[in-house]
Amino acid sequence: MTTDEIWLTPEAHAKLQQEYAHLTGRGREDVTARIAFAREEGDLSENAGYHAAREEQGQQELRIRQLKAILDKAKVGTPPAAAAGRVVPGMKVTIAFDGDLDDTDTFLLGSREMLGLDGSIDLAVYSPQSPLGAAIIDKSVGDDVSYEAPNGKQIKVKIVEAKVF
Repeated sequence: MTTDEIWLTPEAHAKLQQEYAHLTGRGREDVTARIAFAREEGDLSENAGYHAAREEQGQQELRIRQLKAILDKAKVGTPPAAAAGRVVPGMKVTIAFDGDLDDTDTFLLGSREMLGLDGSIDLAVYSPQSPLGAAIIDKSVGDDVSYEAPNGKQIKVKIVEAKVF
């Protein structure tokens, strides 16, 4: 398993595919029509409707590229069963901060899209490419690891639990 893989539930994958299909089809048609309508109103330099539609088009095209990248890397289903307690993308991981086993943090190692799109799951998500994610990948429950925070500080954690999300 590589850190580039994005594990998605079948439901989350289907919703992302539907969003992609809508944005590349009807969504593009709608925003193109709004731009054309605004263009007919005259002077483009002072046409707020035109500029808003162009901004919307830019945001939509960015989302299309994001969805394409996610869908290209997506693995649908559940991550393969990892060796007992080994940390891989798609795992719900609990860590304890150095010296205080009561100070824990539980999060999903993967991408937000793994949670589904309805927002019903309230769980932090860390990318496998993040400093913490990169430090704990392929480590096991009980391992102590350290990583450099964005502010340059070294942070030490112990992996308390790792289970498939």
